[in-house]
Amino acid sequence: MFEKGFTKIANKVAYAAGLPLTFLGCCVVVLVWAVSGPLFGFSDTWQLVINTGTTIVTFLMVFLIQNTQNRDGAAIQAKLDELIRVSKAKNYFIGIEHLTETEVEEIRKKCEDAAKQHDTRAKAKA
Repeated sequence: MFEKGFTKIANKVAYAAGLPLTFLGCCVVVLVWAVSGPLFGFSDTWQLVINTGTTIVTFLMVFLIQNTQNRDGAAIQAKLDELIRVSKAKNYFIGIEHLTETEVEEIRKKCEDAAKQHDTRAKAKA
């Protein structure tokens, strides 16, 4: 129950955060804050308002955006795994996202080498 609600909210907030209108709104907030500086004598409290506000928003957005990125990445990985599973591709590619960076790099290098060999053979036949 909580997870579905959180996912729904995270998706909406992440989407809204990427809109040009949201960026414009944030610029207006900063502009209003900057223009109000002389009214408040550029006091410590005046500075604290923007610092606290931006820190809180940034802190919360990191978690929401990371949540949506994690789900997007997992969904894409599942789709790719299914394509590999039902095709003539080698099934040992399924789940490689759980390997270390070095292990993934080794597999990527082997794929690049195989592609280069394929290109060389194709050019020789032509």
